[in-house]
Amino acid sequence: MSEIELPVEALAARLEAGETPMILDVREPWEFEICHLDGAVNVPLGTLERGVDPAELADGRTVVVVCHHGARSLRATLWLRSKGVEGAINLTGGIDRWAGVVDPGMARY
Repeated sequence: MSEIELPVEALAARLEAGETPMILDVREPWEFEICHLDGAVNVPLGTLERGVDPAELADGRTVVVVCHHGARSLRATLWLRSKGVEGAINLTGGIDRWAGVVDPGMARY
C-alpha cells in the first residue's frame, strides 16, 4: 500500500512539476466557496460515503483528498481505499495548512 499522507509542500512540488492528481475536496459547499485548490472537485464527505461510486474516481490518477484540517479527508481517504481506490491520499493539515504554508494569500476560516 502506498503512503496515506501527503504534506502540502509535496503536493505543491508535484503540481509545480506538472502532475495532475484529482483533488477531491470533502468539505461542505459553504467551506469550498471560501477557499479551495484550483481544479478541486467538491464532494462533501457525507455525499461521498452515501452516493458516489468509488470506481468513478479510480481513473489511474492519484486522488488527493482535502478538508479543513485533515480529519474528514483522512476518513474519506480510508473509505476510498477500502473501496479499492488505492491511489487515494490525505493532504496533511488540509486547506488550512496549505493556506498557512503554500499560499498565504488564500482566505482562511
